[in-house]
Amino acid sequence: MKESTKPTQQKSRQPIDTMEDNVKRYDSTGMFHWCPPRDIEKAVLTRSEASVTALKGHVLVCVFGDVNSAVVGLRNLVMPLRASNFHFHELKHIIFVGSLDFIKKEWDTLNIFPKVSILPGSPLSRANLRAVNINLCDMCVIISANQSTVEDSSMQDKECILASLNIKSMQFQNSVCVLQANGQAKAGKTLNSVCVIQNRSCGASVPIITELVNDSNVQYLEQDDDDDPDSELYLTQPFACGTAFTVSVLDSLMSATYFNNNILTLIRTLVTGGSTPELESLLAEENTLRGGYSTPETLEKRDRCRITQVALCEGPFSVFGEGGIYGDLFRKAIKTYNMLCFGIYRLLDMPRTTETDCVKRFVITNPPYDLELIPTDMVFCMVQFDPSGDQLCTTLPKSSNKKNL
Repeated sequence: MKESTKPTQQKSRQPIDTMEDNVKRYDSTGMFHWCPPRDIEKAVLTRSEASVTALKGHVLVCVFGDVNSAVVGLRNLVMPLRASNFHFHELKHIIFVGSLDFIKKEWDTLNIFPKVSILPGSPLSRANLRAVNINLCDMCVIISANQSTVEDSSMQDKECILASLNIKSMQFQNSVCVLQANGQAKAGKTLNSVCVIQNRSCGASVPIITELVNDSNVQYLEQDDDDDPDSELYLTQPFACGTAFTVSVLDSLMSATYFNNNILTLIRTLVTGGSTPELESLLAEENTLRGGYSTPETLEKRDRCRITQVALCEGPFSVFGEGGIYGDLFRKAIKTYNMLCFGIYRLLDMPRTTETDCVKRFVITNPPYDLELIPTDMVFCMVQFDPSGDQLCTTLPKSSNKKNL
């Protein structure tokens, strides 16, 4: 009697943290991490499954929309987070919280990216937010597909604003967040020194970025902000702190590119994670990414700049945190490590010690040469891709290729 060779189907779901460990591939252009298309059912988590997963350091995306809402292009949000110039172990898990019927409409463009999961339910439900450990996430993004259906401009951002205020009013227990200069622990080795330990006991400590359609609605995001309601968007605290993103920002990017075409390289790195003619052609004609092989030509595409943050509390740049000036930091970074600095991320109350309860930071773009630096500052910079996987500033070679800068 012939023995059946039909494989036994496994009904149990793989753990979320090992689900993609055996799939480490790139798309045909070599620009993004890729995995075989998955059915949406394999990416769906129940609330109990999410609770026992112990998520941390992830990206939480709260999406408002239903089966009748227009698509918003969630792929454009995921692509920079899956750029191939990140190592696989550096990819942050992305959790979508929202209507499953709405996410299904865009799943065909998301199912080829690894480490993407879905928790069906309302982003306003605190039970859902606690299940995915919002207090331990690296970033919470709030977007809505329903703004265009509301005629009253003051009400178009209602869902996003309510979600943001709801999170900020939450309270957490036994929640300690360890902030690192850059990177994560790998194989028992810390890639960067721990600088600040913050206790996220309240939702106000959770890093949030909220999408707004109307600039004037930014006044509702910060309840303790004393900004003039008539202030321009770029003068408000939420915009300066990076907690609000509006459609008008895209207009500014377009204008900047028109007057200085060199800015396009930086914008592509920030917004899309890089671009090539092959990638643009593939998305324009097929609107999808195909899987590819890890050939030397494909792996060469990974050797491009990436955006990161470097802390001044420890490491090779710590000397500048003790009364140094930005101009000297800029020169040493680019001459010694081939790093291009372009902004400072500073705590709002400017404490001069690392022992502080302050969590709000604001961005100083293109700082003046003589700007004085402080130990709690973090620096936005573009760094070369490190094939070894160690993102320590001290390991960046002095003779690395500058062509991508």
